[in-house]
Amino acid sequence: MENITSKSNFSQFLFLWSGQLFSILGSAIVGFAITWWITITTGSATLLSISTFMYILPMALLTPFAGVIADRHNRKIIIAIADSLQALTTFVVIVLFWFNLANPIIVVLIMGLRGIFQAFHVPTASAILPSMVPKEKLSRMNGINYLFISVINIIGPIFGAALYSILSIELILWIDIFTYGIAMVPLLLAKIPLMIKPKEEIAKDSYFHEFKLGVKTINLIPGLIALLVWSMVLNFLLMPANILLPYYIKYEHLGTEFDYAFMTVFFSIGMIFGSLLTSIKKKWNRKLFSYFGSLFILMGAISVFAFVPKGNYLSMWIAASIMGFMMPIGNTIYMTVIQLTVPKEKMGRVVSIDQSLSSIMSPIGAISAGPLADLIGIRPLFLIVSIIGSVGSIAVWKGTRLRKVNYNDQEELDRISESMNHVS
Repeated sequence: MENITSKSNFSQFLFLWSGQLFSILGSAIVGFAITWWITITTGSATLLSISTFMYILPMALLTPFAGVIADRHNRKIIIAIADSLQALTTFVVIVLFWFNLANPIIVVLIMGLRGIFQAFHVPTASAILPSMVPKEKLSRMNGINYLFISVINIIGPIFGAALYSILSIELILWIDIFTYGIAMVPLLLAKIPLMIKPKEEIAKDSYFHEFKLGVKTINLIPGLIALLVWSMVLNFLLMPANILLPYYIKYEHLGTEFDYAFMTVFFSIGMIFGSLLTSIKKKWNRKLFSYFGSLFILMGAISVFAFVPKGNYLSMWIAASIMGFMMPIGNTIYMTVIQLTVPKEKMGRVVSIDQSLSSIMSPIGAISAGPLADLIGIRPLFLIVSIIGSVGSIAVWKGTRLRKVNYNDQEELDRISESMNHVS
């Protein structure tokens, strides 16, 4: 299968990408508005938790299969169908509001369908980028794409809060339809290369055989299985902070949609600066110390939400920005540790297992967060999460074989990689 990129393909990609950015902005605004509407309408952390669960569960279950479909079929058609169905679900919700038939449970169920369509959209859109962008521009384009999405994550909540204060929810939902229309124009006009694999290439290796090879590879690297499992647990622990902040702002601090918006803005700003640091810093000499250190600071920032006085938004904004700052640092070092020890030809299998484990825990964490907050209180929940995260990090750092690997010794890393060359 040959992948040929050209200036023409790249210009077509930029045209397509510009439309997709409008769609992402529309989804960010509408997502903020729906989340805040559910929060103030129900006053229930459990229902807020269920709404997130309904969205991410299909993504966790379907994304691996959707990625295979994206490699085997016309990507333009897949994105067009997925985006159109998302717009249709939004229109159905608008109609329900028009006729006063909307209630939070129905809205959550219908909007949960967006998770199914996103499961097909995200891997397909990601697969298009390397097929249309020249190799020498891939790194820069990925960086620019991340920067623009980060900016959208900053302005989206602000727009959402501003619109929510002056417009009804059904009028805000029309933004999703409008940006869908903008995105469809370049999607239909752009020429996206067909990257369909021959059937004999598809059948060459079974998924389960590849998965088994990945597990064997992981077992040969000292402490890597513990690191992957701990990453999975962290995904679970971070869910309350991810999905319960609107409830926390509204009912613990009597905040408004603008207070919630600024919280997400400061988190996104922290992520941008953290990402800039990881891109500027060429080498992390004490990788495990830096990785687990970032986790300790992250958990410390979460604990702030357990103790901060009512209405002290400055402290919460600082804590949110620290959380955002530490996440890309931890993620970067985590991936670097994997990349330094796993041979390139086996990297896809190991990363696939890592993503599968993390994807499993996200829905479980989402569905658990709300009921736990209702049961023990949201402040105690944040405190428990920070304690478990800190103690668990120490246990993994000090109590596993991870420390036996010197990640600054290239000869040692080469020996580990060499030991995996005969895994089959």
